[in-house]
Amino acid sequence: MNVQELANFIWSVADLLRGDYKQSDYGEIILPFTILRRLDCVLDKTKDAVVEKHASSKDLNEEALEKVLNKVAGQKFHNHSKYDFQKLLADPNNIARNMRNYAAGFSSNAREILEMFKFETKVKDLDNKNLLFLVTEKFAAVDLHPKHVSNMEMGYVFEELIRKFAETSNETAGEHFTPREVIRLMVNILFINDRDILTQKGIVKTLYDCACGTGGMLSVAEEYLHELNPEARLEVFGQELNETSYAICKSDMMIKGQNPSNIKFGNSFTKDQLQEDKFDYMLANPPFGVEWKKVQKEIQNEADELGFGGRFGAGLPRISDGSFLFLQHLISKMKNGSNGSRIAIVFNGSPLFTGSAGSGESEIRRWIIENDLLETIVALPDQLFYNTGISTYVWVVTNRKEQKRKGKIQLINGTAFFKKMSRSLGNKRNELSDEDISTITKIYGDFKAGKYSKIFNNSDFGYSRITVERPLIDEKGKIAKDRNGDPKPDAKLRDAENVPLKKGQVVSTEKDIDEYMQKEVLPHVPDAWVDHSKTKVGYEINFTKYFYEYKPLRSLAEIRAEILALEEETEGMLREIVE
Repeated sequence: MNVQELANFIWSVADLLRGDYKQSDYGEIILPFTILRRLDCVLDKTKDAVVEKHASSKDLNEEALEKVLNKVAGQKFHNHSKYDFQKLLADPNNIARNMRNYAAGFSSNAREILEMFKFETKVKDLDNKNLLFLVTEKFAAVDLHPKHVSNMEMGYVFEELIRKFAETSNETAGEHFTPREVIRLMVNILFINDRDILTQKGIVKTLYDCACGTGGMLSVAEEYLHELNPEARLEVFGQELNETSYAICKSDMMIKGQNPSNIKFGNSFTKDQLQEDKFDYMLANPPFGVEWKKVQKEIQNEADELGFGGRFGAGLPRISDGSFLFLQHLISKMKNGSNGSRIAIVFNGSPLFTGSAGSGESEIRRWIIENDLLETIVALPDQLFYNTGISTYVWVVTNRKEQKRKGKIQLINGTAFFKKMSRSLGNKRNELSDEDISTITKIYGDFKAGKYSKIFNNSDFGYSRITVERPLIDEKGKIAKDRNGDPKPDAKLRDAENVPLKKGQVVSTEKDIDEYMQKEVLPHVPDAWVDHSKTKVGYEINFTKYFYEYKPLRSLAEIRAEILALEEETEGMLREIVE
């Protein structure tokens, strides 16, 4: 069988589950059994030797025993139970008890995966429904031996099963799965200028995803690098909070021969399990607009106590949206020096403009842009993701810009590059074709201004937020004065204006502000003045403004003709009803 046929055959286990399980639950049974069967096949040759070694090594502590048995197995995992799939089928009356014994015989890294899948509970439930033997029998018939199915092919099969799982669970698909073509675009942009580096013989690079889900981004990046250079090695790392997603991701790494211990479980903010590590590349699609109240205390403490010595020195976003926390977390894991790092992260529109000057979001944008870290933002077509139809953007952040990009930010409008899907999946109605991915990647690589690409100076997104005061008029109709004889401001008439920064500036000078007042404000309100003590610098990226295209209104004749045509059509329909 080819990859697709094999995945379809495995998924046909759903025929056994239909009626006893909801469609959205199929994957939670099929995926762990697929993992078990693959591991069973991988360990087949060394099974007897591992069982024998286990029996003769009872005096070793657990950690030492695991190392010894993994070495005998020739893998990063082992199983020392006497059972395998064939022996399980040989004793149908005790299959539940024996299955539990078999699962308990795995090394700790594999057992953890099964525990995250709540495998023991599923075994009990399948047994109660008289389905455990049938499901085991079905999987025993699937040949997943490495001599027939390579690690890479097995990875493709597993990804296809994950995709099917996402399709049958539309309400939670976005938690588990980022569309493959979106990842491919992100990886293309991330690697495009590094092809000379990545095609070197024996090259080893690292990639990290702080919200890795089922590991799709890690897998696609690994696949892409393999295409560029079969001899290159990409060591992938990730952390995930959702138990099922974590189990799937770690399984995928184990199945492909990656180091499963590089995948960590838990909250990246409160328990960063890769705290000391730095990475060459980073990818992420964190949840959109998720509040971070549950972890507020830990994050606030880190920001207050460590400042820029921690992850959140630039500022904290509002509680209702933690998007910028993820980006700051990734930036903290950049490598220093000439090698540096590159990040691609998916956001909704909020991080572009939410928050006025001086707010947490604006201060974070300011810090990123003034430190010349923001390289590119790509606006994606809407309805690309399973759990949302809103507009999304890929931010590319790096501390090693090419010379021509230094001090510059490229905005790419990729909203027109998509094709309609023949069948929608949840909110996903559009997808990027290979041609669309190639086009957007080329626009990025060319780094030229055009219809879909705009090049800006960093300071173009900055402004000084000035406070414009008007005098308070007293009861006699005169300007009220303070003790120094200066006009008192009227709080009710107080207003604010944004004065754009000039090229290369990080703050507007008083001269710039005076020029703005003379041109934009004083002709309308001659008695106004600026309270310079209240001036703040802000940054925002108004994406729509930069790509706005004026569309002339239709003529009255066109509108009249359309109305008459509709009236005629309506009249005809009414006549049919009456007759």
